[in-house]
Amino acid sequence: MTLLDQLKEYTVIVEDTGDINLIKKHFPRDATTNPSLLFAAAQLPAYQHLVEDAVHNSDTDICDPNGKMSPCIEKLAVNFAKEILSIIPGRVSVEVDAGLSFNTQDTIRTAERIISLFEKEKVDRSRILIKIASTWEGIKAAEQLEKKGIHCNLTLLFSFVQAIACAEANVTLISPFVGRILDWYKAKRGVNTIPANEDPGVLSVTQIYNYYKKFGYKTEIMGASFRNLGEIVELAGCDLLTISPHLLDELGSKQEKLIRKLDPDKAMNIEQEKIHLDEKSFRWMLNEDAMATEKLAEGIRRFNEDLIKLAGFIRNRYCDK
Repeated sequence: MTLLDQLKEYTVIVEDTGDINLIKKHFPRDATTNPSLLFAAAQLPAYQHLVEDAVHNSDTDICDPNGKMSPCIEKLAVNFAKEILSIIPGRVSVEVDAGLSFNTQDTIRTAERIISLFEKEKVDRSRILIKIASTWEGIKAAEQLEKKGIHCNLTLLFSFVQAIACAEANVTLISPFVGRILDWYKAKRGVNTIPANEDPGVLSVTQIYNYYKKFGYKTEIMGASFRNLGEIVELAGCDLLTISPHLLDELGSKQEKLIRKLDPDKAMNIEQEKIHLDEKSFRWMLNEDAMATEKLAEGIRRFNEDLIKLAGFIRNRYCDK
């Protein structure tokens, strides 16, 4: 059996791409998108019909320089997600505008609007995960959305404190960004590599996994943003792993023995006290984690930049100069 075949015995595989043809190739259970992936996919000729549909069937005039592009981009995200859902059996994640990461009420309104677009397309909300940045405001928005039956994927998660707050908010799923944590520590230590079993991103997800399983939290953990195969192998047994197409190909080409590293039974023996958070303690603990503070802010900026690029791409293509 390949590494990929063995991994599927312990872990749900999610594909991290907006390229529908690659999803057809790998056939994961779930898929996830983000503004960066949508921007890349929207430029491919194969998906121009999805872009054109969003341009012509969203409640906005994209050529009005003072008009909002968010209705068009939300419709585009729904179009891509609907195509993906026609292929996979599970769920797809769709991201809320990163510019709303510090606004609870606008995040809720946007998530509800996205869900209504799916329901107009006869897509059941149970197959959608709304991706929201793991800020305090985002977590509080997710908490309210979950009570309304809108399931959430808390993204840009870099720290134990973010994970605890998400679990206490009863969110459906979190996405710890393994590779971006590794990037920060490599730069901080001035090294080119860190062994997979010492990888700070791997250690972070392992800590979260053990904590969740020990205390019976139902929030799912989906490791994300991998830089190499070793990180994935070290997290065999995690609830879900969202993996890029090229790493899926690599996993599918190797015939090595895979050992399960994360196990709920073993987690029960970990010594750990339960932690409860309020806003003050959350903000302080996040502030004390320089890596998480920096990577969260950087991630929000990057997703927002890609939304701006996507809006510019659509306007340049479909508006007369």
